[in-house]
Amino acid sequence: MTIDEIKKNTDHKMQQSIEAFKNALSRVRTGRANPQLLDTVHVDYYGSMVPLSQVANLTLIDARTIGVAPWEKGMGAKIEKAIRESDLGLNPSSQGDLIRVPMPPMSEERRKELTKVVRSEGENAKIAVRNLRRDANEAVKKLVKDKLASEDDQKRAEADIQKATDKRIVEIDHLVAGKEQDILAV
Repeated sequence: MTIDEIKKNTDHKMQQSIEAFKNALSRVRTGRANPQLLDTVHVDYYGSMVPLSQVANLTLIDARTIGVAPWEKGMGAKIEKAIRESDLGLNPSSQGDLIRVPMPPMSEERRKELTKVVRSEGENAKIAVRNLRRDANEAVKKLVKDKLASEDDQKRAEADIQKATDKRIVEIDHLVAGKEQDILAV
C-alpha cells in the first residue's frame, strides 16, 4: 500500500464516520417530527420482525406529527403496538387507515439531556476520526520502516492526515452545534 492509498483510504473512512454520526444525530428527537425517528421500530409481519418502513408509508403530516399509512389493512394495530412499545415515548392514534404519531412537547430537562447525548455522540465521532488518524500514521511509519517511503514522505503524509483530521473534527463540531440549536429552538 502506498502513502497516497493510505491517505485516500483514511479520508474515505473518516467520511464514513461523519455519515454514521449524521445518521445517529437524525435519530435524536428534537420535538420536530422526522420519519427517520421511526427507523428503529420493527413490526411483526407474518412471524418475522421487519422495519416499519417496509410495511408502511411514513410521511410528515405537519411539523409535530408523523403519518404512518400501512400497506395492508390488518397491520394497523400491530404497527400502533410496535410504536407504543418502542423506547421512543410516542403515543400513536389511529384515524381510519392512517396512524398519527404526534411528537410530545419537550421539557427543559429533556432538552438538557438530549444536548448531553448529542455532545457524547459528537465526542464518539471525534474519537473514531482520531483513531483513523492514528492507524494511518502507523501505516505510514511501517512503510518508512520497511524502506518503502522516505522520512520526508512520512512528515508530509502525517501533515496531510492531520489536516484531514482537523477538517473532520471541525465538521463534527458544526454538526453538534447545529443539532443543539435545533434542540433548544423547539
